[in-house]
Amino acid sequence: MKTINIKHITNLHNDALRGLDFYRQELTILQERLDEITAENTGVEVLEKVDHFQDEFIIHKKYLDELYREIHKNLRDIEEQIKGNSGFVAGGEIERNQYLYEQYVTEEKLFNELRHEFNRFASEWM
Repeated sequence: MKTINIKHITNLHNDALRGLDFYRQELTILQERLDEITAENTGVEVLEKVDHFQDEFIIHKKYLDELYREIHKNLRDIEEQIKGNSGFVAGGEIERNQYLYEQYVTEEKLFNELRHEFNRFASEWM
């Protein structure tokens, strides 16, 4: 049976939660910049890109919030198992932990790509 130290799980989750908080704040900043661009530019080309980025921001915000909740739920589930099973955690929870962290890493990559795309757009229209 595969075992994993609870400190490792907690560290991974805490890293991911800090990252998710950072990206949520970053979305607020990007949205403010998008609002500035929208206020200063009313051309069709610009508004199409504004709509694109607005949609992307909404999608990422929803996913960040969902992942945040899932990570907290996973931590609670692991804590309950440790208390109820003499310090042991079922393999499914360990797999779920790894899956959630992989989801975070993927979201981090996608978010950074979006941020770079937006910054190129913003530098052109601000």
